[in-house]
Amino acid sequence: MSTADVIFTGGPIVTVDPTCTGASAVAVAGGRIAAVGGVEVLALRGPDTEMIDLDGRCLLPGFVEAHTHPTQDQLMYADGVIDIRPVTTCPTADQAHAEIVRAAATAPAGQPLIFYGLDVLLQTGFPEPTRAWLDELGPARPVVIWQNSGHLAWANTAALRCADLADDSPDPLGGSFEHDRHGRLTGKVFEAPGVLALVGPIIADQLTGPDLLAHQHADLAARGVTLCSDMAFAEEMRPLAAALYQQGRAKVRMRVYEMSNAAGQSYCPLDNGDDMFRQIGVKVWLDGSPWIGNIDTSFPYLDTPATAALGLEHGHRGHANYTEDQLHSIVRAYYPLGWQVACHVHGDLGVDMILDVYEKALTVYPRPDHRLRLEHCGAMTAAQFRRAARLGVTCSLFVDHLYYWGDVLVDDLFGPDLGAHWVRAKSALDAGLRISFHNDSPVTEEEPLRNMAAAVTRRSRSGRVLAPEERITVDQAIRAQTIDAAYQLFADDSTGSLTPGKYADLVVLDRDPHAVEPDMLADIGVHATYLAGVPTFHV
Repeated sequence: MSTADVIFTGGPIVTVDPTCTGASAVAVAGGRIAAVGGVEVLALRGPDTEMIDLDGRCLLPGFVEAHTHPTQDQLMYADGVIDIRPVTTCPTADQAHAEIVRAAATAPAGQPLIFYGLDVLLQTGFPEPTRAWLDELGPARPVVIWQNSGHLAWANTAALRCADLADDSPDPLGGSFEHDRHGRLTGKVFEAPGVLALVGPIIADQLTGPDLLAHQHADLAARGVTLCSDMAFAEEMRPLAAALYQQGRAKVRMRVYEMSNAAGQSYCPLDNGDDMFRQIGVKVWLDGSPWIGNIDTSFPYLDTPATAALGLEHGHRGHANYTEDQLHSIVRAYYPLGWQVACHVHGDLGVDMILDVYEKALTVYPRPDHRLRLEHCGAMTAAQFRRAARLGVTCSLFVDHLYYWGDVLVDDLFGPDLGAHWVRAKSALDAGLRISFHNDSPVTEEEPLRNMAAAVTRRSRSGRVLAPEERITVDQAIRAQTIDAAYQLFADDSTGSLTPGKYADLVVLDRDPHAVEPDMLADIGVHATYLAGVPTFHV
């Protein structure tokens, strides 16, 4: 065997490979893991081998983000896009309001403004934006406030005009434009197809090269991520992504999913890309966000001041964005061709619907390794996880909801039983599923270690523990951010564990996740990240 390019020693090593436990050294050659083991690995040391002393730090496979939106998240670096998220810059309504007014008063003339992240459940007391108020803020410029979930936005007249949206514009499939009683657009736009129809034309001028996406890749690498998805990849983004990789500026592997469209046709051939960038699937949004009242549930929202602030009536229940026949048509258009389908769904009725659709598709078009996906799965029950497992469906869970919105789920939206049992990670594992955790960024920032903490502790920001029987172990949480997330992205054969032959996609943490109290997992720092053995981030 040839000598290694790099050998890591001197700290705990978590391989996430049951055949390579107890390792004290990892050798890398040609961008791949050459050996994992003990002192015998040191035999691969040559005159040019770089010896990296972990100095007590912990080496793991690079984190895998199975559900995120980097081509949307890149907009946070664009001129005129202002971050007002409650989990980052504006914890209160007063802070968000002040930032909106400040930017509207100081931005260059004609500069469109998109304020991302309003959430009245966390920024309590913020009045619902109106078209008239936004017109006052920007009579001659497009102004949009984008709700933190991404499923709702409010626009002024100039923004509607820029997006070529008129009172008689048809609703896009899976989205809608609100009208007043006179048939006039209110500026309120629902669900991803509607929101993207509004925002896309406004921001298009800034998306002419890969610079913003390069910023986003650097942020992912700084958080230990080596592989991510893009769950709403638009064809317009393909040249930008191609330029990023061709210029050698990419720091993360990507597996992308285009949005399903009314024509039921993909923009991309099934055989495409390489191990750095590949389109593997199609995304559909069965329902919306719990934070705006649009998830397809068998149970109602509570009647509370918070739900009143959302504009929800007594006994409100959300609904699906599609009929079951429409959903059948979407899955039939893509799945038989070989595409993986990923379905956003929170509500339990929505889960039943998509599992029915998947089961029918699998009966007519059986495929041994389909890895059909469910995304978020907030109100999914233990019985539904067991059914998903029987069908070979895999689930990606938004566990960060428990930390940021745990108190809201219990006190304001669904009560102590349904709210506390949001995102039943242990039930999913007990059913035999391979699960991943995600941040759905920009909804929450990329923070795989906080995801792990949320799943292990189920503790909200106030310290409340939600359904402790649904807590999982640290090892299970690590798998959900590495090998099992890679499995969902059809990449577990090449990354996701420290296994000889796989790419040397690595993260070095300041501390071993097994050696800290579970509540401290989120405080562990990322010291370095490597993609195919090449450093992409280092403190």
